[in-house]
Amino acid sequence: MTKKVYLIRHCEALGQPPEAPLTKKGEEQAKSLAEFFKEREVDKIVSSPFIRAKSSINKVSTNKKLDIEMDERLKERVLSTEDLPNWRELLQLSFTDLNLKPPGGESSLEAMNRIAAVINEVLQSESENILIVSHGNLLSLLLKKYDEGFGFESWQALTNPDVYQLTFFNENMSYKRIWSDK
Repeated sequence: MTKKVYLIRHCEALGQPPEAPLTKKGEEQAKSLAEFFKEREVDKIVSSPFIRAKSSINKVSTNKKLDIEMDERLKERVLSTEDLPNWRELLQLSFTDLNLKPPGGESSLEAMNRIAAVINEVLQSESENILIVSHGNLLSLLLKKYDEGFGFESWQALTNPDVYQLTFFNENMSYKRIWSDK
């Protein structure tokens, strides 16, 4: 059986805290996401509990008449709980040193395993077309798990929103970016 998992990075938001809402532009992007998924089959929606993720997919949920399942494991990775002036440099390094763990943070490997567990669970479900709504760094780490070449530069190239389609058939997986910047 073929299963499709759509990885969705949230729309533009007013910051990084969990309660940060979408910007006006982000609200328009959420409408574009709803239009994008209008003709696609969707059986299940699983989202980060952060406001920006849920708000990004609310219109799709309403259109498809599906509940949004919240999953704490889809929240953004915390690089560090300290204010690091060199955070970008550390983030880049964390794509090559998967065990790097700045103070109070989560290593890339830990975050990768966390989101991979969500994917494994949805693949075991009856659903065939699943939307996973999360955050740039976490989604990048999942893609890196499947493709070692997906790194810091790939993370930098992500847009808000962004959509990747993962197609699972038997033991094989392929992925492609399907969102078109407008």
